[in-house]
Amino acid sequence: MKKREYEERPWIKFYEEEGLPANLEYPDCSMVDMVLKSAEEWPDNMAYSYYGHKVTYKNFVKKIEKAARALKNYGVKEGDRVTICMPNTPEALTMVYAVNMVGAVANMVHPLSSEKEIEYYIRAAESKYVLVFDAMFDKVYRLCDSAGLSRIIVVRPSDGLGFLKKKMYRLLHVKKVRLPFNDSRVVLWEDFIANSYFYQGEVYEKRGANDLAAILYSGGTTGAPKGIMLSNLNFNALGMMATTVIRQAVPGASILAILPNFHAFGLGVCMHTPLSKGMGVILIPVFSHKQFADIIRKNEPNFIAGVPTLYESLINTKLKPDDLKSVNAVICGGDALNSTLRDKVNAYLKAHGSKAKIRVGFGLTEACGATCLSPENSFKDGIIGAPFPDMYFKIVKIGTFERAKDGEEGEICISGPLVMMGYLNDDAETARAVHLHDDGHVWLHTGDIGYLNKDDHFIYFTQRLKRIIVSSGYNIYPTYLESVINSHEGVLTSTVIGVDHPHKGQVAKAFIVLKPGYKAGKKIEREIRELLERHVAIYALPASYEFRDKLPTTLVGKVAFKKLEDEERAKKK
Repeated sequence: MKKREYEERPWIKFYEEEGLPANLEYPDCSMVDMVLKSAEEWPDNMAYSYYGHKVTYKNFVKKIEKAARALKNYGVKEGDRVTICMPNTPEALTMVYAVNMVGAVANMVHPLSSEKEIEYYIRAAESKYVLVFDAMFDKVYRLCDSAGLSRIIVVRPSDGLGFLKKKMYRLLHVKKVRLPFNDSRVVLWEDFIANSYFYQGEVYEKRGANDLAAILYSGGTTGAPKGIMLSNLNFNALGMMATTVIRQAVPGASILAILPNFHAFGLGVCMHTPLSKGMGVILIPVFSHKQFADIIRKNEPNFIAGVPTLYESLINTKLKPDDLKSVNAVICGGDALNSTLRDKVNAYLKAHGSKAKIRVGFGLTEACGATCLSPENSFKDGIIGAPFPDMYFKIVKIGTFERAKDGEEGEICISGPLVMMGYLNDDAETARAVHLHDDGHVWLHTGDIGYLNKDDHFIYFTQRLKRIIVSSGYNIYPTYLESVINSHEGVLTSTVIGVDHPHKGQVAKAFIVLKPGYKAGKKIEREIRELLERHVAIYALPASYEFRDKLPTTLVGKVAFKKLEDEERAKKK
């Protein structure tokens, strides 16, 4: 090994000790190609299950091909953007790969986004086609004209179930969403698939590693919504890297897909990674703590991957002593895992029959959701471990491109096959996040603070540089909420902070100063809340509002939001 490699990737020693390759070779292919390969090698393995209805890889590929034919029938062409505004259902999963098969791009949108947000996502991607759950149909349908939609494909909750379960569901759930009768732009999923018969041409479009595969949304460096362009290589490299460093990731193993498909961790780690390796994906469209025990008992998963709040739920779930005996890998990402919760999870796993111990990952949407993973049986506070094969991490002094000394805190920068193609339609924002350094490499500046440990040569996370609130694994951007609140005619200024929550980790709280002549009270609070509801996803809405005559400021006149955070913490003591 060259000296330069040890200087830039000192953790390679760990790979050598573990007998793992530090470099991989990536095929020049699309995401769906990896699934087709899995189907060829393990046709009878379960590809996914949905409320107990299991589908093999052989049949999953048939579903993908039929959906791809249906897309072609409705005029979807190579390079078109198809919006998928869905929870974790078979139709959403099938559509991701059908879109990829025809050479189009999956535009992944949170179904609980506000109508204004959905309109922005559709227009930003120039998407003419939308797949949507029936419960969210109305807010998408209202955008038909303003967003220039050609087709809305509507999925009912029962569509992905087996025949008998589907019949029972429709008998028991009589409430239906009314769809317009005479609008040819609207089609039910079952009719969409049935109409695939009318297209008999070629459906497969050859796409390469560096072609755009999906657009996911995050706050970017400024907090305003940003489309993150991820390539086939980004997803395929993630699948190969993750299954290389996680020994339990073998064909036939199963993983709980609780994290949603519009989340990079969900789509990249919980869905595409296992599907690229012949593993099974257990689709969970809506997670409830009350159902957690049943989910585990009925599905007997081998992998659990989630955010800290998921593990808070796990340790408060009543299970029998051997209910977790099937679980052999447990991964945590999306937010920092404190040592208290880590120790409780490990003790809970052992007490319920699992030999697994929780491992901590680190990633962000701009790097396909996961880039680094702590070793098995390494439990130091803050550890996020060794970067994946072919991934370079560099700690730089904040505000510079200069490498920090080992052990010195700085901004975490990432380089390698997982780094995004850039922000959609925003070269300026891309230029603020991705930089060419003097070493000749292109680096993604993450906005997270950490250091390279002198002794074990692993990466450690300490804090965030950017203002972000993490609530149940979702990122909430205070500056964006503040811009919406400040647009109210009666608001002089506002600041949003994260406050501790027993189940969600944190929730947002808004502090508001009104203009002279406006009176604090329920009326104006309701107006501000309704304004936010039109522009912001439900999960990001402030849980509480507090009106003040003024806000604390720093010496340079900026709002001292950290002081507000300290005040809130003091209230809870």
